[in-house]
Amino acid sequence: MAVDLRPLPRAPGYRVLARWLMVAEWRSHRGRALVAIATIALGVALGYAVQLINSAAFTEFSAAARSLSGEADLQVRGAQPFVDESLYPRLANEPGVVLASPVLALDVAVPGRTGALPVLGIDVFKARSITPDLIGVPSPDRPFDTLASDAIFLSTAAQQWLNVKTGDHVTLRSGTSDLHLRVAGGLVRTRPGQRLAVMDIAAAQWRFGKVGKLTRVDVQLARGVDRQRFKRDLQQQLGSTWVVAETHDTESRTDRLSRAYRINMNVLALVALFTGAFLVFSTQALGVVRRRSQFAMLRVLGLTRAQLLRQILLEGALLGLLGSLCGLALGYAMASGALRFFGSDLGGGYFPGVQPRVGFEPLASAVFLALGVAVSVLGSVAPAIDAARARPAPALKAGAEESALARLATPWPAFGCLLAAAALTRVPPWFDAPIAGYLAVALLLVGGIALMPRVTALIFGAAGRARGTRRRAGATGTLAIARLANAPGQASIAMGGVLSSFALIVAMAIMVASFRVSVDDWITHLLSADLYVRVASGGNSGDSGGLRPDEQTRIATVPGIGNAAFARITHLTLDPARPDVALLAREIDATDPGATLQMTGAVLPPSVLRAGDIPIWVSEAMIDLYGYELGQRVRLSLGEHGQTFVVAGVWRDYARQSGAIQIRLADYRRLTGDSTATDVAVTVEPGVSVERVVASLKALPFGASLEVSQPGEIRARTLVIFDRSFAVTYLLEAVAIVIGLFGVAATFSAQTLARAREFGMLRHVGVTRAQILAILASEGGLLTASGIALGFALGFAISLILVFVVNPQSFHWSMSLHVPWFVLGTVALVMLMLSCTTAVVAGRGAVSVDAVRAVKEDW
Repeated sequence: MAVDLRPLPRAPGYRVLARWLMVAEWRSHRGRALVAIATIALGVALGYAVQLINSAAFTEFSAAARSLSGEADLQVRGAQPFVDESLYPRLANEPGVVLASPVLALDVAVPGRTGALPVLGIDVFKARSITPDLIGVPSPDRPFDTLASDAIFLSTAAQQWLNVKTGDHVTLRSGTSDLHLRVAGGLVRTRPGQRLAVMDIAAAQWRFGKVGKLTRVDVQLARGVDRQRFKRDLQQQLGSTWVVAETHDTESRTDRLSRAYRINMNVLALVALFTGAFLVFSTQALGVVRRRSQFAMLRVLGLTRAQLLRQILLEGALLGLLGSLCGLALGYAMASGALRFFGSDLGGGYFPGVQPRVGFEPLASAVFLALGVAVSVLGSVAPAIDAARARPAPALKAGAEESALARLATPWPAFGCLLAAAALTRVPPWFDAPIAGYLAVALLLVGGIALMPRVTALIFGAAGRARGTRRRAGATGTLAIARLANAPGQASIAMGGVLSSFALIVAMAIMVASFRVSVDDWITHLLSADLYVRVASGGNSGDSGGLRPDEQTRIATVPGIGNAAFARITHLTLDPARPDVALLAREIDATDPGATLQMTGAVLPPSVLRAGDIPIWVSEAMIDLYGYELGQRVRLSLGEHGQTFVVAGVWRDYARQSGAIQIRLADYRRLTGDSTATDVAVTVEPGVSVERVVASLKALPFGASLEVSQPGEIRARTLVIFDRSFAVTYLLEAVAIVIGLFGVAATFSAQTLARAREFGMLRHVGVTRAQILAILASEGGLLTASGIALGFALGFAISLILVFVVNPQSFHWSMSLHVPWFVLGTVALVMLMLSCTTAVVAGRGAVSVDAVRAVKEDW
């Protein structure tokens, strides 16, 4: 009788059939479906939570920065931190300028507090029109406190941080001197959590030793003035020593500073989602193999290939949809909890002083919902295509399960992925982010997993042939190897879970260990003195004050100090849209800069420099961000009119990803006239105890303002900061590991239960239940050991991309490669034990089935 192969009616019969199939699969294997849903949910939740946290923090930080600019159209500042106040009347009288408002901005240290208090000195009469939110609110009985020299106005967050209220006094530190100011009131409006202090600009200049100095001038243009043309003409008129910026440049600076960190966090969070995709693939692939005869019967009854393909993809999409919806809810809760209890920077320190709140983001929600569904559907594509291509007649027979996975053994797609990954490692960053590097990692993972069927067949085929030559080979081992050699498709699915999990573990562990060891070596190289002294500035630049020449002399003459090497740390603005570049002036031997700095290559000796050339040594970030090269002549806005310098070497810097420049202290002082110092490297005389010198330094009249540290303390603090920055990385890596082990357990369980007929046949020929469990343990051990070995090779290759491509393109520094053998060995041993245990536990249910009942074809 001829079979009608025309498509079944789509409605209502096909929808009823599709619903029956999905409900039946759910009821029969609810546990594996829940595991797949939970995996997708966790992957989506982690990525969505990180996105919400970063977005909320960046938005709040940008809003706080915009509040400091108010209604200004342009901001004019110097390339150096402070400019002469003669700029202000010049801009105020510029045609097209309606209003100019001078600002003095300082980061001031507070005794007994960690961190800096931002202090703004403003002209209250000018600021009222440009930055009205920053105006102080004095007490009704003291309306002129906004002009008082001893008055300071604090935001609500600053008052809470300092534990003061209106009328109290607060102590601030300017260089080595303490200032006592009266809290005269609050501010009109600030962002939640924004610490800010405001003073009269003349009072701030006087009290903080900045008489005649400004930080910037906010400019408001007349209506009808072309902002871009005015900006271009003004920049040309002022010259390169001045920077004319728009207010949105501040957001661009913050975005560039934190972009690499935010992208890396998002990608790391999505690792769990990638692992979840493989779990969906293994669930669907094994489900298709198990239901092969059912699908063949439906094909015989008239179900078309397209309808069968649609059915399997629909089941995968449903898993992804349910997982994504749960993940969005969980991610929102995780983001809210993280912001409430751990702050907004996720350990990176890029968004200090803000208290963001999580808000629902429709676009991000839609993206992660679609991403979860897409990942689940992609995990179902290969099994669905294979099921649709299967011929119904052979598929109706038992024992055809392995042929369903035969197409997975094709190596060419895997080779294509590996070649594409290799090509992408040579691609430069896109949008200042290592997008191509991440794609290379993903393709390397996909290619490595896709090679598993062929590699599994080769490995266990060779093992089977080798074992066959032995005269006295144990039955248990022989059967285990024979099974793996003759069913490489199913074996590769189980081994693929181990491989993907362990490869990610290896890659992340090597990357983190390489970074940590490199930072440790770097800080050890830099800390060659016995003591390090710095003025407690609260900020990183020390521009609110430093050691005067007479104070430097007193430090150098402290009994027991053999040498005191002074340094001045400040910053330069080279590009208004990029973060500032650190400028470090210190005593450097031009003939051997490597004694002080960790150089990365050749250096220019003084003999090759022309007379009058001034050498500088730049960090690796300057090469990537500004195109500096060894021997290049560059012009920097240092001094009154700027100066040309020669790049004499490139050094490694793990503290400043935005770039840093080192210059000899004598050259810096000659060009700028700034004789202050912020840091001192102290070498103690032989035979003198370090503790004695520390006590003598603290006994100086200004000793309370000095922070004295030993190299071991600085190293320990640096590594603590490193570990805190990577705390979320460790957490996300652990989650990915757990998901991977989940997948291993689910895969072994599904395969073992599907092999009940095979175990029944073995029971008929005399194999005992204990021997079957031993076979399962052997298979689990062999698969896991092979997966660990191949996973290490794949993970090592991925780590090379992370260390030598992703990391330099993200943070603009290089590092050496280090493999944490002990950690990886421990994890490998734990995975091996867990996999063997899982295989045995899952096999107990299969071997408990009655031997006769297990081999029936139609029970």
